Amino acid sequence: MPFDFSMNVSIDSPVTRLRGVGPKMAEKLSQLGIEQVHDLLFHLPLRYQDRTRITPIGALQSGSDAVVEGEIRAADVTFGRRRSLVCRLQDGTGTLTLRFFHFSAAQKNSLAPGTQLRCYGEVRRGASGLELYHPEYRQLSESQTHPVEECLTPIYPSTAGVSQSVWRKLCTQALAVLSGSSLPELLPGRAGNGTGLVQALNYLHAPPPDAPQELIRQGRHPAQLRLVLEELVAHNLSLEKLRRQQRSLGAPDMRAGQNATADFIKTLAFRLTGAQERVIAEIAADLGSGLPMLRLVQGDVGSGKTVVAACAALQAIRSGYQVAIMAPTEILAEQHWQGFQQWFEPLGSPMAWLTGRLKGKARRQTLQQLAAGDAALAVGTHALFQEEVSFARLGLVIVDEQQRFGVHQRLSLSDKASGRHGRPHQLVMTATTIPRTLAMVAYADLDCSVIDELPPGRRPVQTVLIDSERRQQVVQRVQAACDQGRQAYWVCTLIEESDALQRQAAEATCEELQQLLPQLHIGLVHGRMKAVEKAAVMAQFKSGEIQVLVATTVIEVGVDVANASLMIIENPERLGLAQLHQLRGRIGRGSTASHCVLLYQSPLGEHSKARLTTMRESSDGFYIAERDLELRGPGEVLGTRQTGLMEFRLADIQLHGDLLPEVQRIAQHLVDSDPARVDQLIRRWLGSAERFASV
Repeated sequence: MPFDFSMNVSIDSPVTRLRGVGPKMAEKLSQLGIEQVHDLLFHLPLRYQDRTRITPIGALQSGSDAVVEGEIRAADVTFGRRRSLVCRLQDGTGTLTLRFFHFSAAQKNSLAPGTQLRCYGEVRRGASGLELYHPEYRQLSESQTHPVEECLTPIYPSTAGVSQSVWRKLCTQALAVLSGSSLPELLPGRAGNGTGLVQALNYLHAPPPDAPQELIRQGRHPAQLRLVLEELVAHNLSLEKLRRQQRSLGAPDMRAGQNATADFIKTLAFRLTGAQERVIAEIAADLGSGLPMLRLVQGDVGSGKTVVAACAALQAIRSGYQVAIMAPTEILAEQHWQGFQQWFEPLGSPMAWLTGRLKGKARRQTLQQLAAGDAALAVGTHALFQEEVSFARLGLVIVDEQQRFGVHQRLSLSDKASGRHGRPHQLVMTATTIPRTLAMVAYADLDCSVIDELPPGRRPVQTVLIDSERRQQVVQRVQAACDQGRQAYWVCTLIEESDALQRQAAEATCEELQQLLPQLHIGLVHGRMKAVEKAAVMAQFKSGEIQVLVATTVIEVGVDVANASLMIIENPERLGLAQLHQLRGRIGRGSTASHCVLLYQSPLGEHSKARLTTMRESSDGFYIAERDLELRGPGEVLGTRQTGLMEFRLADIQLHGDLLPEVQRIAQHLVDSDPARVDQLIRRWLGSAERFASV
């Protein structure tokens, strides 16, 4: 039935104007950000099925998807391991079995011998030869013609309660609206190889039968590249817009504190590396510019990011402002607290500590100190951005391991500045090195500094892969290391993201090691322990009282014990490269040669083997980050399941990184010569999500 244009529907109309969209369906579509007709146009298929030709049954091959036509010659209910309805379909070239495990009496009756059917499904080899399990089908009438599909059948991203047939009907209506309306071209000139926007949308929703499916699967068809280019431009523009908004508000001028930083560096017991000095100078210039600093500092594990942050904090404090330092875990926050106390207390800078476990009178006193401006420096966890926390003169926000926080959380902390002094400066740090192509897209609103030099004396950690069948030899290696006065980590991992299961695995391993190594003092930390208990165990490990620390991945960041020179990671194949590299970075912090044992379960899949081989061959965080991006993709590398960042509809940084120079050129051209299109592009692709596009 053709679409009824008398309804006066435009591409900007709400989806409720389309046939089949009532309040309940509109609510389901809204969960995917689909509010207006044009949102359906940009809700693009994930893949396609070819239903444009009928395959003779005699030509079918196992593993392929196919449309077949024939007559049911027999239909029976069989009782094997599972009750099933089995129909035999013939077309003159061969016989095929249709098998239904879930069926009604009405369905059984409708599939009687003599019925003509057209079916679609995946061909599998079963007990009776080639079979289709639960195929899509429809009955054919001799009095009517039944043409096959004219184009490839799209498979759309979906949500519960919205079937593929519903998506196809809705998108077909949206394309009909598009043919009777106009969708403005927002990219300049012949961007995207001259492929038009409307042309690209029509093609991708309904590719012709001869469409190059392999090219489409690779994400490199000209129609896809046209839309990918526009999506990346919109994303880039949203970040640049956020950057301009932030910088337009002004920020505290902190030139007055620069001399204090130079004096502080002279008191340190170690010399800074050239990379640290360079990054400190970049930050100092930002803090004195009168514009909000928006800077990401990347540094491999052990490169000395904390002292760089300390210099920034001291410059802010000596300029009369407060500083907030936020860490993702209490272990890391406590380590920052201890380190900054050691550096800042002799300088007379009062500090405050705020985490979720601070309660009652102590918490009220801390909140009063921050609100009154009596505490110059606040160190804590996510508790810092809770509603009741306020600052008198917040001038600098430092976020460590920034990818662990959601976007809303970081914005909430910056929003705690009173506004009288402009926006606070923002310094975000990560030891998870971000590949250049990813940083160009994900962090376009931030200036990026890299500490690409390790302090002198640090030796690379030697990494070995050992099959878990040799577990006893690894235990003996732990004994030998501890006999030499060293300490060791034994890290337990699980596939399930369950604190309870992680705890059980760690407790079982701890008990096993206590039996095998009775003369050693073995400690245990896991995510289910109270923060005060974890802190006590970590203090014992740091002092050397505990020789072997059994832990879950809670020790991934923030634990610094120079005497620990051996780490065993069980089931490393369950972790990504970035996490393995972070864990390994807990050792090798002293002058002694350090070793990391990856105790894997065989057999290893190709993917896991590639990851673990990378760990054995390299200790370069940037190389590892590039391999992590290659093996896992941008969503995993950035932790975007948590942050909501990088949720592209079509773009894939791995596949489309080569477009980024053109993306930046087009974005700059639009900002300079056609700013009206900027907001249109952002609304088209990001909608209301643009405020949270920054990390």
